[in-house]
Amino acid sequence: MHRYFAYVASIVLAVLSLVAALAWAPGWWAAFVVFGMAAVVGTADVLQRTSTLRRCYPVLAHFRYALEGIGPEIRQYLIERDTEEVPFSREQRALIYQRAKHEQDTVPFGTVHDVYGGDYEWINHSLVPTHLQSHDFRVRVGETTTAPYDTSVFNISAMSFGSLSANAIRALNLGAKRGGFYHDTGEGSISSYHREFGGDLVWEIGSGYFGCRDDNGAFDAGRFAANAADPQVKMIEIKLSQGAKPGHGGMLPAAKVTQEISIARGVPVGVDCISPSQHSAFTTPAGLLEFVARLRALSGGKPVGFKLAIGHPWEWFGVAKAMHETGILPDFIVVDGAEGGTGASPVEFINHIGVPMNEALMLVHNTLVGLDLRDRVKVAAAGKITSAFGIARTLALGADWCNAGRAFMFSLGCIQARSCHNDKCPTGIATQDPSRWTRLDVENKAARVANYQQNTLKALRDLLCAAGLNGPAELGPEHILRRTSKINVRSLAGIYNYLKPGQLLSGEVPDHAVFQAFWQVSRSDTFAAPRRVMEMRASKAG
Repeated sequence: MHRYFAYVASIVLAVLSLVAALAWAPGWWAAFVVFGMAAVVGTADVLQRTSTLRRCYPVLAHFRYALEGIGPEIRQYLIERDTEEVPFSREQRALIYQRAKHEQDTVPFGTVHDVYGGDYEWINHSLVPTHLQSHDFRVRVGETTTAPYDTSVFNISAMSFGSLSANAIRALNLGAKRGGFYHDTGEGSISSYHREFGGDLVWEIGSGYFGCRDDNGAFDAGRFAANAADPQVKMIEIKLSQGAKPGHGGMLPAAKVTQEISIARGVPVGVDCISPSQHSAFTTPAGLLEFVARLRALSGGKPVGFKLAIGHPWEWFGVAKAMHETGILPDFIVVDGAEGGTGASPVEFINHIGVPMNEALMLVHNTLVGLDLRDRVKVAAAGKITSAFGIARTLALGADWCNAGRAFMFSLGCIQARSCHNDKCPTGIATQDPSRWTRLDVENKAARVANYQQNTLKALRDLLCAAGLNGPAELGPEHILRRTSKINVRSLAGIYNYLKPGQLLSGEVPDHAVFQAFWQVSRSDTFAAPRRVMEMRASKAG
């Protein structure tokens, strides 16, 4: 049958080439090796029992596997359009590479975007543009603390040592130092590579309390205070969840827990390193804020906030109500969108769990405005931000500054090979294989990290000037327009419902579906679902 043609042909050709090699010319030995190997592979395919495809199509099945293996590269380089985001478009990557290398980033002839297509967005310009000299836009965080921090409006998002290589961490931190912006450590804590060049750090503390845990994995105040006292640590960020895999813990296998990882995280060498799916230091919204206050005191008054991906709205509302009732406020909140990145995540989590950045940011911003707390709590956002326009539209929605992870990986040379999870990153960024990461030149890549951030902020300055604005703080939802159909255009102010300052304090429930459903029934003393939700669950169980 034709399914076995390649297998049978390889056997026949192997026999014929062997005869030819023995009888006529030694050059036939090469053919014998090739056809012989194919015959051996085919025989193994026929005899094995784990793959039906290989048993039905011996030898031929391997061509399918080979094509499947290089499919992502074929699509990325030969098939995808320049503007097709899967997950980042060629246009986005090219812009980052150009700005990182300090090359010309202008484009000729006209836009390749369909300006009449759905969801096309733009910022309106002014006939009286402004003229700003500086692109170093800053936001003061923790104004009432003893150590407030003036953060840039564009920083490196959380990525741990262990997920990224030693030289990648070095290059990111050196680039952050040169550009004057911060480098979030990720929940893997502060490694020696973070400390090497002295760039500003935001220390992220996850449920594993790495760098501040006791021998049982619980929070250790003494170890926290010792690490937080480092002048390089500018702010502390409690990680509640991340956009790419919210509600999912993790484990670093024992084989990967090296001496370096052990020292940074405070865990034993050669033992599975567990990141629980939730915190043990608090169990309620009010408890979270008490933990914020405790860390602020233990750190000597440094700004403390938390990062979260929005999930059940009543849980976020419970935290917001706890702010109002206790008077304990975080200095900042980082909203992580569902479109965020990760080194490895279950497919269902990365594709179908969590609220995307736009809606998550709007919910957090609106709630704080409604409680008249927005001017006292700074808000950052992260979710596939790569350009000045991406920063501008995020600030217009309600953020004070933006973070990016994968964009800065591109500035290091990432080619979107999507091999972060198998230790075979071809550019030495997301791997612990020394034969790969030692090839990443720290000095060269650090310059590119700084170049990318600085050139993007220069582009943001030019965008603000064209819009007639004097700084990022003046950006509002009225400045960003979105095409909703071929003939309809609306500003973000017209698309999203914005609460009035103090509106939630008046007892008035906003005309907004999520507030109507969950605001009044959420509680500051529990993350549990409201009674109505529990009744719905019970009805299904019955």
